[in-house]
Amino acid sequence: MEKNKVKFGLNRVHWAKILSYDEYGMPVYAAPVRLPGAVSLSIDASGENEPFYADNCVYYMCNNNSGYEGDLEIALVTTDFATEILGQKLDSKGVLVESNDAEVAEFALFFEFDGDKHKIRHVMYRCSVARPATESATTEDSKEVKTESLSLTASALENGLVKSKSCEATDKTVYDNWYKSVYIPTFTTAKTPAKTTS
Repeated sequence: MEKNKVKFGLNRVHWAKILSYDEYGMPVYAAPVRLPGAVSLSIDASGENEPFYADNCVYYMCNNNSGYEGDLEIALVTTDFATEILGQKLDSKGVLVESNDAEVAEFALFFEFDGDKHKIRHVMYRCSVARPATESATTEDSKEVKTESLSLTASALENGLVKSKSCEATDKTVYDNWYKSVYIPTFTTAKTPAKTTS
């Protein structure tokens, strides 16, 4: 793929619930589910560089990557997201009920930005959200759509993974199947050429 020069837009927000963690601290994910109505995503990097001083100078710089924090604005929280992630329950009459002991689940978050050449696809591996505010207003001469905003925190997995995104070097099969399962990266090490004796 060609390199993008710019990015814009927000689309194809998905979530994949973390069902459990294995013995190595890696999550087991459910299948990704679309969260329609994406309006905006604004997340800031969390964590700061901390200098270590020795020999009258900055001897070493500690990089503290604490993930990301921010907001995901959507048109409306879906019923399946409310029950699977926010811990709300449907009663026998199909009424969505929120209780004060509801446990919020963790999940992977997918989304993509448009680019001038191709779409940039992202996945954040361990996210949690706070309950959205309840807000609306009376209708006057024109209708104004009221959105819902989820306060989002993305933290690292036990092995340090925070997020991944596609780029011009991404394998086509991986890119095409981005929203079918949570992509877990693999790294290969370059082999050292065998020494020859003369």
